[in-house]
Amino acid sequence: MVIERQNKNGFIDNNEASEAIVEFFEQNDYAGKKILLIIPDNTRSGPIGDIFKGIYDCIGQKAKAIDCLVALGTHQPLTEEQFCKRLTITIDQRKGKYASVKFFNHEWEKPQTFTSIGKISAHEIEQLSDGLFREEVDVAINKLLFEYDEFFILGPVFPHEVVGFSGGHKYIFPGIAGEKIINFFHWLGAVITNPVINGNIWTPTRKVVEKAASFIKMPHKLFAIVAEENNLKGIFIGDCTETWEKAAELSKDVHIIYKDNAYKTVLGIAPKMYDDLWLAGKVMYKLEPIVADGGTLIIYAPHIKELSYTHGRFIEKIGYHTRDYFLNRMDEFSDIPRAVIAHSTHVKGIGRYVDGDEKPRINVALATGISRELCRKVNLGFMEPDHIEIRNFENKENKGILVVHNAGETLYRLSSGYIPTIPNEHKQ
Repeated sequence: MVIERQNKNGFIDNNEASEAIVEFFEQNDYAGKKILLIIPDNTRSGPIGDIFKGIYDCIGQKAKAIDCLVALGTHQPLTEEQFCKRLTITIDQRKGKYASVKFFNHEWEKPQTFTSIGKISAHEIEQLSDGLFREEVDVAINKLLFEYDEFFILGPVFPHEVVGFSGGHKYIFPGIAGEKIINFFHWLGAVITNPVINGNIWTPTRKVVEKAASFIKMPHKLFAIVAEENNLKGIFIGDCTETWEKAAELSKDVHIIYKDNAYKTVLGIAPKMYDDLWLAGKVMYKLEPIVADGGTLIIYAPHIKELSYTHGRFIEKIGYHTRDYFLNRMDEFSDIPRAVIAHSTHVKGIGRYVDGDEKPRINVALATGISRELCRKVNLGFMEPDHIEIRNFENKENKGILVVHNAGETLYRLSSGYIPTIPNEHKQ
């Protein structure tokens, strides 16, 4: 049974959320147990701290331990202060009420972090990927998980370019997973393409995530939230897959905006929580479907100075290209993680590659702190952010110009249902 509170047309307050949390713990006894709470980093919005505090208030004095592991994927580790910011607790509260809570970063760069829990066979991958891939995939996750009796996943659900909707077991894969499963399903999502994946619930990539999660035999629960920034639209608590699906259904109503017409120019303003293009690429992922053929998407983020703090060297080497640019020459990129190639083609967008000629559907330009020279090197457009007056772009929808503030979490689609696509002619 899923315990839920939701309000599609309004918001739910802290009292309603607290009632749901209390109801769950009245039905489930965690006395004497060691609990690991898997949480997102600071690149996801939502009142994570409020839910954490509600959980702690219910079982903090009953459980043997309640510790937090941040699902970094391959993002940068959090400092103690950033952990406190994520959980909206003060340093004094950290030293007092929450002193017993251990904070762990997912140390993805260390091989000793992981243990293999199974393999998805080539035959199963072929079925799950609708015939696009046939390869065995090792499933490895952070072995810290198995030092606990049970674990909770706490995080928001949004439309997502790789799996359709974030949340649920995605906080394990890629949140605390090994590189093989991460690279595989990111590239699978890229081959299917962002416009086809994003905002759909049961995608081939989500099926891979759920298959990988089936190897985890220890009990766990999901605390899923649907929010607009820090305003809560819904909280769902229960068994992971069913709970995630209910949250995704609400997110589908909350986080997708429909427009009647495509735009020749879209200015997407990235929030400060995206501190490199690896993250700010979400501006493109959520807005690509409403840019007209031949149009321009501008990622406006003067605060961003890096392509990727983690993967910048790879991105500078390969640049940004359409999917078929890579598919026609994958042997040349065998030394590049496929998750990086996926990021490259997601940011560049869909397009064709015919007889050595790359033809992206739209133009992507950066108005960031990244130099003109580097933009040219990695095959993206450049605009000087100091020369952009946002007010000159606003209120011009009737002229084919759209401004989207705080872009990156809300998906935009055409109300006609049209989704730009390219054929899938490659099997691997």
